[in-house]
Amino acid sequence: MEIVFIVIFVSVFLVLIISISWTNYKGSPWVPTSFKMVHKMLDLAEIQPDDLIYDLGCGDGRIAVIAARKYQARVVGIELNPLLWLWCQLVISIFGLRSRVKIILGNFYKQDLSDADIVACYLLPNTNKKLEDKLLRELHPGTRVISNTFLFYQTRLAKQDGKALLYLFSPENTQVEFIKKQLKLSAEEQESN
Repeated sequence: MEIVFIVIFVSVFLVLIISISWTNYKGSPWVPTSFKMVHKMLDLAEIQPDDLIYDLGCGDGRIAVIAARKYQARVVGIELNPLLWLWCQLVISIFGLRSRVKIILGNFYKQDLSDADIVACYLLPNTNKKLEDKLLRELHPGTRVISNTFLFYQTRLAKQDGKALLYLFSPENTQVEFIKKQLKLSAEEQESN
């Protein structure tokens, strides 16, 4: 009996370690966003009923649940960790949110995000850097991207509330386009003098 307990304990421990390591290797570790920050992020995004939100690396599903319950948004969460994905399935069932929330087990780099109104994320800087090119390619102009703490470097920040950051993704809202506009205005100003 004691050996069975040890085998079960070691097996569960290994599954947890592998699960955590896998997400760390593929993108970012799971670090839950505080409930206070979730509300700040969602308020900053000015969510309307039926907006479609993609929560990239949705973890335990707290952003998805709050967005669906408080704002009546539709949410697609994408989670790489199978244990967190299972947890999300349980949570959205308990809250009766199956009609508004869908959680996909998979890699968000491989998902089409083009129909998003809002994208939410809490990812590390190197993950945001890799993700930013995908967002600029796929999102329609004006799609709101809310990030907890970590910046996107090519896109200009639209609003900030503490560590909650809001970006409006569109080709004309990149840092490069901003600099081009500033140079053009400066050249026009010099010509008029």
